[in-house]
Amino acid sequence: MKKRWVATINLESLRVESDPSFRFKCLQCARCCMNLEVPLRDEDITRIEDIGFNAWEFVDYEKMFYRGDKFLGYGIKKRPFDDACVFLGEDGKCKIYPNRPLACKLYPFILVKHGFTIDVYVKEDSFCKGVNHPDGDPIDLDFVMRYFGEVISEYRQKMGISNHQNKPANLTI
Repeated sequence: MKKRWVATINLESLRVESDPSFRFKCLQCARCCMNLEVPLRDEDITRIEDIGFNAWEFVDYEKMFYRGDKFLGYGIKKRPFDDACVFLGEDGKCKIYPNRPLACKLYPFILVKHGFTIDVYVKEDSFCKGVNHPDGDPIDLDFVMRYFGEVISEYRQKMGISNHQNKPANLTI
């Protein structure tokens, strides 16, 4: 997997240092829904079950993800006729978009936590045309909270950092 650094987020101050040349715009092309193997966290499975799906409908229990020797989770099922995600609709849109797995929300980004900072990398997959798109957005605090707000908030909570401390007045986390 080819990846490159695009930003660092300070979890205490919410300061963002980023590559000024990088831009991203999701083109909603669904290529990621067709080309990726998506890991599911327990929280993802619960969230999808809560909207009426049975885990057996969408969890591929034969596909397992590990980081080193740590089990991360099972994969999402793919449709047998085109190998796309089972939740990709005929219209090319995600059927569970507001409840999609965290890996889907973060793609094409990879977040790596180091103490009180998170390094943000972008996967440079040839099928994702939103990476460095000329109409894309730079990585600033608004971008960070839009794409990574759920993760930032969880980390800050686990670290005992108030989600109201050090945040700009107009930002919701």
